[in-house]
Amino acid sequence: MDRKFKVAVCQLKVVEEKVRNLSRAREMIGRAAGEGAALVVLPEMFNCPYVARFFPGYAESYPEGESIQMLARAAREEGVYLVGGSLPEKDGEQVYNTSFIFAPDGTMLGRHRKMHLFDVDLPGGLRVRESSTLGAGNRVTVVSTSLCPLGVAICYDVRFPELIRLMVLKGARVVVIPAAFNMTTGPAHWDLLFRMRAIDNQAYFIGASPARDPMASYVAYGHSLVVDPWGNVVDRAGEGEEILCVEIDLDLVEQVRGELPLLRHRRTDVYALELLSPDSIC
Repeated sequence: MDRKFKVAVCQLKVVEEKVRNLSRAREMIGRAAGEGAALVVLPEMFNCPYVARFFPGYAESYPEGESIQMLARAAREEGVYLVGGSLPEKDGEQVYNTSFIFAPDGTMLGRHRKMHLFDVDLPGGLRVRESSTLGAGNRVTVVSTSLCPLGVAICYDVRFPELIRLMVLKGARVVVIPAAFNMTTGPAHWDLLFRMRAIDNQAYFIGASPARDPMASYVAYGHSLVVDPWGNVVDRAGEGEEILCVEIDLDLVEQVRGELPLLRHRRTDVYALELLSPDSIC
């Protein structure tokens, strides 16, 4: 296992034409690999505008979906681990907000279906109802890689500390969160949430946002970031399209956990966190 490796976040602008989104994502994956990234991450709903009513029309089934095939091919051709942001996935009659994770040989390591659906009425009149077109996932996602165990969740999932802690208890050293925070939640909570989760769990946290498009009906915050196990923001993107490339140092994870042993000091004789079903981990 490499103790240091580079991760790249591709903060791309998402438009209504799926073919343009796929072409842009593929180009940015190639550029990220060219910068030495071993792990490449795309944003939430990278092939589709973040609008609930659009999701069924853009939905794809595994493995034949064109976006899914592009991700597998890109991982194989570039020789990288690839967290394919998320996209609308059709399974039978149900549609999910799903992140597909691929190995450098193009095989799928796992997929995370967003567990917590974003049904909110925010200040300023922004109303979102993901549940109007999406179903909820029910699995905690930690995949094994030659880099380290990798946790994956999607956007609103990061607000639920129980889910994130379960990932870390299952071995995650790096947690990837493709996310499309908006112009209300982003300025208020983006940095705060990622730093809190990193401090609580003493792991690297990666937030991958779409680029900001002020003309879109849902305006993403941007500012993709990488936070280290001490809670420091190692680097962040701006508002527009950008590739954020950062070195991950796994020795820092072990150093922080050794100096401030939060995970060892949990009072499991008093409280416990457990999965209700053994089938809820993948």
